[in-house]
Amino acid sequence: MLSYGWLLALSFTALAGNSIAAVAEGRAERNCSAVPPYLPSTAVNTTLSLRDLREVMSRLEISAYIIPGTDAHLSEYIAPRDARMAFMTGFTGSAGTAVVTPTKAVLWTDSRYWVQAERQMDCNWDLERDVSISSVADWLMSEVPRGGKIGFDPFLFSLKTQEDYSANLAPCNCTLKSIPDNLVDRVWKERPSIPPDNLTRLPDRFTRRTWQMKVEHIRSQMRDNPYQPTALLLSALDETAWLFNLRGNDIPYNPFFYSYTLLTMDEIWLFLHIDRVTEDIKVYLNASCNQSLCVQLKSYDSVRPSLQEYVAKPGVKVWIGTEYTNYALYELITPQDKLVTSSYSPVLTTKAVKDETEQRILREAHVRDAVAVIQLLMWLETAVPVGMETELSAARYVDERRSKQNYSRGPSFETISASGPNAALAHYSPTNETNRKLTVKEMYLVDSGGQYLDGTTDITRTVHWGTPTAMEREAFTRVLMGNIEISQTIFPIGTRGVNIEMLGRRALWQVGLNYGHGTGHGVGNYFGVHEWPVGFQSNNIPFRAGMFTSIEPGYYKENEFGIRIEDVAVIAPAQTKYGENYLTFHTVSLVPYDRKLIDTSLLSAEQLQWLDSYYTTIRSVMGVELDRQGLQEEKQWMLRNTEPFLQDGSSASVCSVSLTLAALAAALLHNIV
Repeated sequence: MLSYGWLLALSFTALAGNSIAAVAEGRAERNCSAVPPYLPSTAVNTTLSLRDLREVMSRLEISAYIIPGTDAHLSEYIAPRDARMAFMTGFTGSAGTAVVTPTKAVLWTDSRYWVQAERQMDCNWDLERDVSISSVADWLMSEVPRGGKIGFDPFLFSLKTQEDYSANLAPCNCTLKSIPDNLVDRVWKERPSIPPDNLTRLPDRFTRRTWQMKVEHIRSQMRDNPYQPTALLLSALDETAWLFNLRGNDIPYNPFFYSYTLLTMDEIWLFLHIDRVTEDIKVYLNASCNQSLCVQLKSYDSVRPSLQEYVAKPGVKVWIGTEYTNYALYELITPQDKLVTSSYSPVLTTKAVKDETEQRILREAHVRDAVAVIQLLMWLETAVPVGMETELSAARYVDERRSKQNYSRGPSFETISASGPNAALAHYSPTNETNRKLTVKEMYLVDSGGQYLDGTTDITRTVHWGTPTAMEREAFTRVLMGNIEISQTIFPIGTRGVNIEMLGRRALWQVGLNYGHGTGHGVGNYFGVHEWPVGFQSNNIPFRAGMFTSIEPGYYKENEFGIRIEDVAVIAPAQTKYGENYLTFHTVSLVPYDRKLIDTSLLSAEQLQWLDSYYTTIRSVMGVELDRQGLQEEKQWMLRNTEPFLQDGSSASVCSVSLTLAALAAALLHNIV
């Protein structure tokens, strides 16, 4: 899945496919200049909610109120009850900021969502085609009187967000007022409740490290920190879930629960909704005692007063990771000599490196997941020519196939199922309005993943059931070349992904093509499908053995087609002639690429050798798994699509010769089983 933020399962994607004609006729987007104004059926009436919010603002003497699209844990995915921006504006995209004044209401979002915003917002709202804080600040300075109060919920601001607003608003002499009691919540009469589901613990067979072992390991890192923190504050939801081997169901597609943790050398405070903690979990956490390895359960809403009480003690220092600590907690840690900061907490950096058990079970999850994707591709190969299947039916099919696999806990994100021009929209997911029928005349892209008790998966394949054009084949092959170039590269320990990322683009750059999204992201063990801080971006940490990352170059030709090839790989030690401290990638996704889209005349001998060895691995591992599940038709499909390639200089050809020793050795190197 693309390494961009996705906040809502409801995400209403930008203009595509069947809706193009409607927009051309002026029926799909609002027209606020018409008399009377025209609003499409998808627009949300926000008159009453804006009236109620402005009444609250008036009582507090607030000149403007900022509404971000995130939650108190600065999460990528948020629960419906945290979709305040969507409630106020009607816009459900994943990137945006709303601002309300006594007379105006404005939404800022980027080009991916301009059409979507015009289709979902009513005429109470203006649209600004930008997402930068400086743009919001410039507008505020033009609207707010000098000395006016600009309110914000500090739980929804990161440290950097608050600093950027403060710096940009300095010329207007405005007051950026922190209001921990969210004003939207006051007027959201039917705000969704927290799911009633109880917390669960991971079964012992899926964990090597107990939560007590993890706590002691993190405490050792606290002791090693030269600034000598006395406590560590954990704010990101996956931090607490990982530390205690617990999972929940509060966030769509993510097995997290609302929580904070304050860990000291002799105490553990876990802030959560206590009513969802069963007696078994309380026993598991030793919650009835008060020793250094006993967890004291505290109300989720008591985190601010509890932190304030701790910080008031003499000689304490609180360590925070600035990427995920909200301003509401940061502003309590005063004076500054009581604060220790790093970009990421030691929990995030420790969690990024999987132990032997985590690596093994995450590989096993990808084997079962590959069965579901193979079933999808085999079914579509037969069903699409009949002419009855659509983007939505394909998405439902792969989700249903995954649900039949052992340890399945649902999708890891909303499936991206995109045909023809829809696939050219990198963040597209089908809706009833944009849904296209699948056809042999168009390329099809499916980006999907699953949550399993033993791992999280994410894989993208692009296929064509008819005769692809020369441009489609070349673009696909160059995307594949980028995937292979990264996958087979060897690099020194400590190398950052950003220093490798261009390898995924080089084959495209050679002919003037490119893609506008990231090249990969971390993947967790029954966690978020985007697991920070691993990946290929500038703010990701250096690669280490045991990390898992996606590798996903692509290419998108506007209004025609989209291509993305995504595999998950584990970083592993590399065998070199002279050096020992080198790493490489071992691919753990196990689904073949579409043969008819591969132009082997563009591939080097080394790339073809990598491709054949990868296919050898798929045949070896998936043959056993498909036999185990009694799926002989799927096995034959897999074998046909993983036969080795001949370098005939022009196209992908089938070779019936037996596997070479070199290919077998390469397969063993992958160490899948």
